[in-house]
Amino acid sequence: MTPQGINQLPIQQWSNKHENFTHNLVANTSFKLWNPPAQKKRERYLATTKNFQWLINHAITNNIKLRAIGSGWSFTKVGVTEGGLIDTASLNFSFRIPKKYTSSQYAKQPEDLYFLQCGTIIHEINTRLAAKIPQRSIKASGASNGQTIAGALSTGTHGAAIHVGAIQEFVVGLHIITGADKHIWLERASYPVASQEFVDWMDADLVQDDALFDAALVSFGSFGFIHGIMIETEPQFLLTEHREGPIAYNQKLKDAMKTLDFSDLNLPGTGQSGDMYHFEVLFNIHNFEPNNADKGAFVKYMFKKPFQLPHTPLQRNNEFTYGDDLLGIISTVLDKLPLAQLSIPTLVNLMFKLAFKPEDPRVGTIREMFNYTKFRGKVASAAMAIAIQDSPRALELIVEVNKHKSFPGGLSLRYVKGTQATLGFTKFPNTCVLEMDGIDGQKARDFFEAVWNKFEQENISYTLHWGKINFNLNEARIKQMYGDASVAAWINARNQLLSIPALNVFSNKFIEDCGLDKVHGAIV
Repeated sequence: MTPQGINQLPIQQWSNKHENFTHNLVANTSFKLWNPPAQKKRERYLATTKNFQWLINHAITNNIKLRAIGSGWSFTKVGVTEGGLIDTASLNFSFRIPKKYTSSQYAKQPEDLYFLQCGTIIHEINTRLAAKIPQRSIKASGASNGQTIAGALSTGTHGAAIHVGAIQEFVVGLHIITGADKHIWLERASYPVASQEFVDWMDADLVQDDALFDAALVSFGSFGFIHGIMIETEPQFLLTEHREGPIAYNQKLKDAMKTLDFSDLNLPGTGQSGDMYHFEVLFNIHNFEPNNADKGAFVKYMFKKPFQLPHTPLQRNNEFTYGDDLLGIISTVLDKLPLAQLSIPTLVNLMFKLAFKPEDPRVGTIREMFNYTKFRGKVASAAMAIAIQDSPRALELIVEVNKHKSFPGGLSLRYVKGTQATLGFTKFPNTCVLEMDGIDGQKARDFFEAVWNKFEQENISYTLHWGKINFNLNEARIKQMYGDASVAAWINARNQLLSIPALNVFSNKFIEDCGLDKVHGAIV
């Protein structure tokens, strides 16, 4: 009999949000967690911690593999396992951190901290922070925000803030259930955050270790169950979004893509709406020609300035908008166009014509700019991270590949600060993320593989988004992407935090294929 707060799920198959795959599960091994009722938040939280531990004990006793599942946003099987799934979506309370729960050595102020249960959806975090007095905000956001905080963190989800990194860069503490009788509060020794009183509130063991923390940040559910996450927020701010295009792909644009120095582009709004916050370049690779403005790039950029009242909330419509990322736009296309009657270039040309119509600048908060995209149909997305200085060459190679392997989609380049996470895919100090978004199917997969192969032939270093299509990942490529030292540090951290029985519970075929499942740091 399961404890209160755990319900068994009668499922033997599970499909991800984007409908890219259906995964077989072992019968009677999947469960849903919810916070048992109690008068005090701490009592509910501790009861759920014990339920996580019950699940680990149950899995060890019955030789079951488990993996927490949030919104099912990933395109790959990084987040599933050959056993059962644990639905954590109901674990979604959050609260501000009072001074007594903040380390006396914390570098900032208690109001900068916010504590979240693992199942809280990013869009809901934005809503809750906007309701605070004064209003607060997360520092950066992806384009569509239906992911849970733990799921987005664990796969390295990124935004496109040129001075802020991926989600893990504003995570400063983790409460991880690492065994049937063990759970820890993990933070960096170099950046203490929580007081002993807060660690006692969770009844956890305090672990302060930079290497362990950096490894655990992006660990795709294989370091145990992440129950709680501490993030740093900032005062609410406004973004003014502009879009231009098409504009010529010329030396000025290439230089901006390589350096993030936008001064030669003469972008409208510069100097009027704050500092540059977001820079994105989008290409229709089926209608591209260097130095031809009619066959050039579309540019989306945002300036950041302090929030001021009164503020009229930005209203988004249901048509094509620049607020959607390319994937959201393609998803909408699937609702509107008779795909069977269109060739790939015709489809993509029509998509860009519909999507990128002239529009006045818009002003809104992160919550208003980056909404909860509702995906429709089978969409495909692969994302590669490269150093920004390689971005023009990378674009040109992708255009060349497309001539031979026509891609039913488009390309966007988004820029983000590099990560401290040991296996964070945005690893370059200044990272350009190449997002290849389109309609799923064999043509898309053939195109992705051809691009990956071309980059390797041309010696362009890249990594792949853990949560997007990445079927070429294997042990050799992981070591090539991250280096032997980083891979060893990640494996050793996992071994240090988990017992051998727990390592087995939180293993899956994905990390086995990547060579990340080694025990006791024995790296071949």
